[in-house]
Amino acid sequence: MKGVLLVNLGSPESPNTKDVRSYLDQFLMDERVIDLPKWLRTFLVKGIILNTRPKKSAEAYKKIWWKEGSPLIVLSQKLKDKVQTNVSVPIVLAMRYGNPSIKSGLELLNKKGVSEVLIVPLYPQFAMATTETILVLAEKIRINFFPKMKFTSLPSFYGHPDYIRVLGNSIQESLQGKNWEHLLFSYHGVPERHIRKSDITKSHCKIDGKCCFTKSPAHQYCYRHQCEITSIKVAEYLDLKKGTYSTSFQSRVSIIGSWLKPYTDKTVSSFAKKGTKELAIATPAFISDCLETLEEIGMEAAEDFEEKGGKKLHVIPCINDRDDWVKVLSRWIDEWALTAVEI
Repeated sequence: MKGVLLVNLGSPESPNTKDVRSYLDQFLMDERVIDLPKWLRTFLVKGIILNTRPKKSAEAYKKIWWKEGSPLIVLSQKLKDKVQTNVSVPIVLAMRYGNPSIKSGLELLNKKGVSEVLIVPLYPQFAMATTETILVLAEKIRINFFPKMKFTSLPSFYGHPDYIRVLGNSIQESLQGKNWEHLLFSYHGVPERHIRKSDITKSHCKIDGKCCFTKSPAHQYCYRHQCEITSIKVAEYLDLKKGTYSTSFQSRVSIIGSWLKPYTDKTVSSFAKKGTKELAIATPAFISDCLETLEEIGMEAAEDFEEKGGKKLHVIPCINDRDDWVKVLSRWIDEWALTAVEI
């Protein structure tokens, strides 16, 4: 019997400092998030970051927390429930960090008699700190607890025509009737060394602004390339003119090295200072709205844009549980369930 495990990032149990600290501990101690030697990672996380960041992050979570709970969890559950009504195989939702865990998700599928699982990381682009860490942990759990299970994973869909159409339509609908001057695609940032570590050729990725557009097998696992391609394909779908859109990266933690540039916060400020009055911003690295989209972009960036002279930052919601996205994801799952061919 076949089944599906949808996996998103995760969230604290509550916006209280204690729960946020526990969540950040699990998240930041992941060797694929902070890819430093364990002793150094432990020193940075437990000795520095967890002594300062949880309280600030808790305040941010409180700003965006819903009555039903964490927006990311609530929206992911809504997506799961909608897709379940469209497909014949059982679907379970899990989080890489926090609850519901990947292990508990696999346990539920196992109890339903599932022996073949399609793992769907809810990330369009591949990255060490997202897709890879999900698949690595799932495999460890499989070996230790469900050795008879067979796993297949949904390939990164950053450039898939169906995804581009859904994302493009969501942007177009959100901006209809608005006098925006520039569209900024803001992706979650990662350390530059992650890009080089993911380079299967060990020589292509130089992060020089050119290698992302030079054909290479490295692109299969290159987060920056995949972000750039998402931006370009959506711009083509929306028939945007060159110069009216660009790409940036948000949520950097400068204490652990150089991150992908340009930085979203600096880019937003720069547009305002140069006279842009209405800036639109989309966040295509996220399927579900979360702290990084609702608070970091929707509140902090919007406030900064206006303080620097801008009039309005038009924040475009993630695709969340849009009906057209539900149909696309349901079809991909059905194709796997019925034919077991690559999607």
